[in-house]
Amino acid sequence: MAIIIDENTKAIVQGITGSQGRFHAERMMAYGTKIVGGVTPGKGGSEVLGVPVFDTVKEAVEETDANASVIFVPAAFAGDAIMEAVDAGIEVIVAITEGIPVYDELKVYKKVKAEGRILIGPNCPGVMSVGKSHLGIMPPQIFSEGNVGIVSRSGTLTYQVAYNLTKLGIGQSTVVGIGGDRIIGTSFVEVLEMFEKDDQTDLVVLIGEIGGTDEEEAAKFIEKHMSKPVVGYIAGITAPPGKRMGHAGAIIEGGKGTAESKIKALNEVGVEVGRTPMEVAELVKKKLKG
Repeated sequence: MAIIIDENTKAIVQGITGSQGRFHAERMMAYGTKIVGGVTPGKGGSEVLGVPVFDTVKEAVEETDANASVIFVPAAFAGDAIMEAVDAGIEVIVAITEGIPVYDELKVYKKVKAEGRILIGPNCPGVMSVGKSHLGIMPPQIFSEGNVGIVSRSGTLTYQVAYNLTKLGIGQSTVVGIGGDRIIGTSFVEVLEMFEKDDQTDLVVLIGEIGGTDEEEAAKFIEKHMSKPVVGYIAGITAPPGKRMGHAGAIIEGGKGTAESKIKALNEVGVEVGRTPMEVAELVKKKLKG
């Protein structure tokens, strides 16, 4: 079992004729992901990597029965691309694009929630059901199949923690990069809820960072609803107040959203928080041994 995607997921790539779309489509296909087509307006009828290209998502869904889409569309057009995927009936949308205007993200968020679809991102590395399917830009070679779920706001830290887990002989079930923007489609709490119900996942690693209150909300959920152990990591311990650190959502304002407040909230509900990605992996190993 896996969450969000599995070996039966049939995906299209919106923006497959661009350099990034084509490059990552080829990597996803090499991993075994069922990429059944692509969409680029004006290039319908052509072919890329052996799969058909369509002018619209609606045409792609009608011809391929795709139920997922990965977005590699420039930021100015990515909001409309997500809207089009929702209107075409796509169930899981992974938006890799960075820099989507906040107003577009807000409109997309409302539509996705109203239609009951899953949006991962934007500004994210994607989602990987290890050994089954991969939608996004994660480096597959550092992951190994196992029983630890990962949910993270940071792509790079996701890779570091997963690599350390793999080195210790600990595999992963599903890895979800939810994205670092202020408005994202799927929250920590929603992914934790999925992991709690997932038979393959025995422990969850939560990788947060400064800014916002998502980690504090996750702590409240863990306290009330999680029976599985959770290990945490919070990036930005030394970040100066008022300074944005890379991600749009990673900003401390009015004394809220600090690393200290997030670590405190997680510790208070029994979540041990590692100081480095390696320490996180060692905490996971200790907890799995019981």
